Amino acid sequence: MNWEELLKPILISGKEVLPLIEGGKGIAATDGMCSGAWAAAGGVGTFSGVNAHIPGMEDLALLTSYPSKVRIKRHAEMIERAIKGGIAQARIAYETACHQGRIHMNVLWEMGDMEEILNGILSKVKGMIHGVTSGAGLPFRLAEICAKHNVKYYPIVSSTRAFNILWRRAYHRLSEWLGGVVYEDPWLAGGHNGLSTDEDETKREAPKPRLKSLRAYMRSVGISDRLPIFIAGGIWCLSEWTDCFDNPDLGTVAFQFGTRPLLTQESPIPLSWKKKLLTIKKGDVALNRFSPTGFPSSAVQNAFLKDLQARLERQIPFSRAATPLYVLPLKGKMGTFFLRPEDELRIQAWEKAGFSVPLETPSETLVFVTPAQYEEIKEDCALCVGCLSSCRFSGWNCDTTEPALAPDPRSFCIQKSLQAIVIQGETEQAIMFCGHEGYRFAQDPFYANGFIPTVKELVGRIRQGL
Repeated sequence: MNWEELLKPILISGKEVLPLIEGGKGIAATDGMCSGAWAAAGGVGTFSGVNAHIPGMEDLALLTSYPSKVRIKRHAEMIERAIKGGIAQARIAYETACHQGRIHMNVLWEMGDMEEILNGILSKVKGMIHGVTSGAGLPFRLAEICAKHNVKYYPIVSSTRAFNILWRRAYHRLSEWLGGVVYEDPWLAGGHNGLSTDEDETKREAPKPRLKSLRAYMRSVGISDRLPIFIAGGIWCLSEWTDCFDNPDLGTVAFQFGTRPLLTQESPIPLSWKKKLLTIKKGDVALNRFSPTGFPSSAVQNAFLKDLQARLERQIPFSRAATPLYVLPLKGKMGTFFLRPEDELRIQAWEKAGFSVPLETPSETLVFVTPAQYEEIKEDCALCVGCLSSCRFSGWNCDTTEPALAPDPRSFCIQKSLQAIVIQGETEQAIMFCGHEGYRFAQDPFYANGFIPTVKELVGRIRQGL
């Protein structure tokens, strides 16, 4: 098969480039160096604008150190750092790309005060960022902000329904700045995904009918077939997607690679994380609902995730007042609870195993944790910087007109956890997001004997359909 003929350059963000996109991912998992290298190879490099690292501030102690004792002030400093980091990584990407390809930035729409951060970055990097991708929520104002700064916008959606809502409520007014639509398979993509409440996470739907539906809707509202759909989530090699090339049902498509670019020489993730990727087995990556964003996500089933799963099993209902059903009193850190007599033996077993501290959840249940876990949860909540627009774990909410959320000890501090893996290389005691095709590193002969390619070598391999 002649891959050079199939991989024809297409127009993306104002320039003809290879239809090969580097996925942006989250905190520092892609930076200016690797995205610039991807663009230099002729495709679209995407760096993460989610709390992007400021050069010289790579130490975890510095990153997690916010001097103010007031959370709203720590939040303001977080915004300032995020803007500085995004500007710095955009410049690195632009210089590394050497005017080849295109540079995009990926942002998490549910990040705390994302609109201020996005405006702050784009106002200082004119001509360096050519497009912005955004998901994890419905980024209604993405179009307005990108149009203001003369860059294309690329919403990340997992269904036609999601794009329909975005189009009708916001995007139809600024359609000329729409650069494309990223369709992300919600069953196979790594990190946060867009499974809706009426979709079964155990039963994956085939992507091509969903892609066909998305294109049909785009046509129905007058969007040209030349505007690309980025196919994302579960993309490993192009030989598995040949029926998407020149497919009249799909129009112009490009392919977004999220997991494979993690394992390159230029990738900023630590060597311990890269080595761990080479050992993942099929089934090690699973969907879970522990993220403080409230979105389901895909991650490696490591010790961190298994502990959260076990925490759910140490959970019982309670009442704040004695009732005929709840008669057993229990004193805890958060007051006295009344429990069902039938739960007494379970509680005794948990206490014997060291899980002696009951913590209240928003679901009117108690979970039992160790004293050390309680102290960590208490400290993490106290040090919250408001990295999300609303956080189930800490109870933070950017919208001060809304009532505070009840903190949920069944979740975790996502910023702390992601920084621990990307800075310290902690692959067991931190959330390790990964696409469901990650097990293929161990099976693909390209990575034999622990080989880690450069971005240029990886793009060359992809261009061969492999």
